[in-house]
Amino acid sequence: MGEQIQRPGGEVSADDVVAGLRESFSSGKTRSYEWRAAQLKGIIRMINEKEENIMEALQADLSKPKLESFVHEISLAKSSCGLALKELKRWMKPEKVSSMLTAFPSSAEIVPEPLGVVLVISAWNYPFLLSIDPVIGAIAAGNAVVLKPSEISPSTSSFFSSVLPNYVDASCIKVVEGSVPVTTALLEQKFDKILYTGNAKIGRIVMAAAAKHLTPVVLELGGKCPLVVDSDVNLKAASKRIVVGKWGSNNGQACLAPDYIITTKSFAPKLVDALKVSIEKFYGENPLQSEDLSRVVNSNHFARVCRLLDDEKVSGKIIHGGTRDEKLLKIGPTLLLDVPHDSLIMQEEVFGPLLPIVTVDNMEECFDVINSKPKPLAAYLFSQNKKFEENFVRSVSAGGILINDTTMHFANPNLPFGGVGESGVGSYHGKFSFDAFSHKKAVLRRSFGGEVSARYPPYTPQKQKFLRALLNGDIVGLILAMFGWPRS
Repeated sequence: MGEQIQRPGGEVSADDVVAGLRESFSSGKTRSYEWRAAQLKGIIRMINEKEENIMEALQADLSKPKLESFVHEISLAKSSCGLALKELKRWMKPEKVSSMLTAFPSSAEIVPEPLGVVLVISAWNYPFLLSIDPVIGAIAAGNAVVLKPSEISPSTSSFFSSVLPNYVDASCIKVVEGSVPVTTALLEQKFDKILYTGNAKIGRIVMAAAAKHLTPVVLELGGKCPLVVDSDVNLKAASKRIVVGKWGSNNGQACLAPDYIITTKSFAPKLVDALKVSIEKFYGENPLQSEDLSRVVNSNHFARVCRLLDDEKVSGKIIHGGTRDEKLLKIGPTLLLDVPHDSLIMQEEVFGPLLPIVTVDNMEECFDVINSKPKPLAAYLFSQNKKFEENFVRSVSAGGILINDTTMHFANPNLPFGGVGESGVGSYHGKFSFDAFSHKKAVLRRSFGGEVSARYPPYTPQKQKFLRALLNGDIVGLILAMFGWPRS
């Protein structure tokens, strides 16, 4: 029966959960516009009515400031759901495409259909948004859904388990809580798509499990997101955007947070001074006491970040911060200058409040640094040099690129969000979420007219001339073949 899963009303197996959803999906109820719209309206109502509860859960899990919770999670989730509801009829409508002369008379269209029963495994760093946003896309596309929130953010996981079923059709949308054994049991089941958000190590496990059933995946992973700063920038604006993009994103615990800075040796002192000013302005002289700075999620991650900081290869490289409080699970915003490329902090994704700065002799050298590492989820450039900007977009392969700001592209529903290479597979957000959980079914319709004898055996020389001319678009040859005239 597989791993037992604790759900309201008692324990059930992963097999039973998926079988129940499969039965509900097979009934056809999730396919209608009315059902999809009702679930989306329910989610919006949940967000409106339970906003304080969501904030309390995020505070308990991450000490996340209320404003950060609202801006980065609640408002984005509500916007995503509102967009899906507004555009749903248009997204569901078949797309007319042109037919071919060889099939005349005919019409062709692409019909989006739900994949079936899908699994969403979410992350702990944005535990509300990264759980509900993919679910919104899956529902909009007409699927039955299993949501597996992260056990590392237990309060938000509990919120979904206890609250979401009151606002949606619980026979088609289920929340399953639990740790690794539960996730493993779910991955043993056959799903029609899996979306996982997390790190590359677990991403490989998810992909391997999915391969057993030939299940397609969307993997939202991470990587070392580079941030390149040219010397011609508006330094005051740039430093504020860098600081809020790094430490205003869960104190660096975000897959889109800048992981390291590249700038020139000559410009580095000015940039460091500006960053220090912005850090102190935002988080005060003692950032460990700041209510605007999230804590490190747990003791294991705290120890991991400290290990990066205590690496002997970065000894003496700390130029700002480095303060820590194990009881509070807080590490202050920390800048490190000229860290060796073979240090742990430059080999692993930081996913915390440490920001190393790498200096180069000239800006063009940044491409060698970036391209020596796996492709990142995001790459950032601060520059007013249009030629360099064009070269950056052309030369750097990343899930997304943002010029003169950080992380803001995530909030644009008209842009796909996803990685490339080791930073992810596939994308979602807005219409891309609907597409991620849909199959684009090709449909060709013909009448019984337009019969062409050359299509059928026996294949005479004249028929071959006709078909060759037809398929090559040779109008003159087609006319000649139709009448059996030789080409002069």
